[in-house]
Amino acid sequence: MNELATSPAMGWLLNNALLGPLLEFGFMRSALLGCVALSLSAAPVGVFLMLRRMSLTGDAMAHAILPGAAIGYLVAGLSLTAMTIGGVFAGLAVAVGSGLVSRNTVLREDTSLAAFYLLSLALGVLIVSVRGNSVDLLHVLFGTVLALDDAALLLLGGISAVTLASLALLYRPLVLECLDPGFLRQVSRWSPVAHYGFLGLLVINLVAGFHALGTLMAVGIMVLPAATARFWVRRLGPLLLLATALALAASLVGLLVSYHADLPTSPVIVLSLGVAYLFSLLLAPHGALRHQRPASSHLQA
Repeated sequence: MNELATSPAMGWLLNNALLGPLLEFGFMRSALLGCVALSLSAAPVGVFLMLRRMSLTGDAMAHAILPGAAIGYLVAGLSLTAMTIGGVFAGLAVAVGSGLVSRNTVLREDTSLAAFYLLSLALGVLIVSVRGNSVDLLHVLFGTVLALDDAALLLLGGISAVTLASLALLYRPLVLECLDPGFLRQVSRWSPVAHYGFLGLLVINLVAGFHALGTLMAVGIMVLPAATARFWVRRLGPLLLLATALALAASLVGLLVSYHADLPTSPVIVLSLGVAYLFSLLLAPHGALRHQRPASSHLQA
């Protein structure tokens, strides 16, 4: 009896709540494909971002691409190509500019980066607000994941492919730079390639996230899966796989919840990742309740 009672309910749940929106609506399938491409590239980049202790740098860079995208919008409207080129140039300009300031003045890199990104964010919002309308501003800030067309999907897929190929090529230098960048500079000529190559991957993935999730949410699909996965595993290989799986799962859950509850999609996707993060923070093997910090070395016998 229980099986007969539960089987129709499970069938309804599967066909209507889960698969129904994806099978019925093309924009939902396109959104899912875009999120899959973004998850496959942004989540691994987020892992290396976390290991390099640059998570807040990623957030600053996500805002830094806004004026370039806004200028692209000013020139060509909601043009995918113009906004992508503008965003990439703006992100690279902020990254290089903050590095030059930190190397030639008394300011540290985090301070100079914060100054650049605040100026960039204010300038970008001003441009879109003055020359556009409230709808355009919302699209820029929160993305258009439910309106991804074929050109946008090709862009996201291309960025994902380039990112995965680059990470495979630079894997060992990136790992060494996370562990000891000074040692890598001494023993290998790959150090600048790994450093600036990673910054390039960060920028193009933030631009991809900008198109799908908006400038305010783009870094969420990078940082939160990596931070959540870190509570469960310690080895790099499983960390990369788990972070990617979490990003994919949160994208699917966020899309379905936003559809059924009629909520903005980008914030719901990031909130789905946030729920996983809080759950892991409390209950994962390396979370707050179960993980015991080892005693400092000078206290050990």
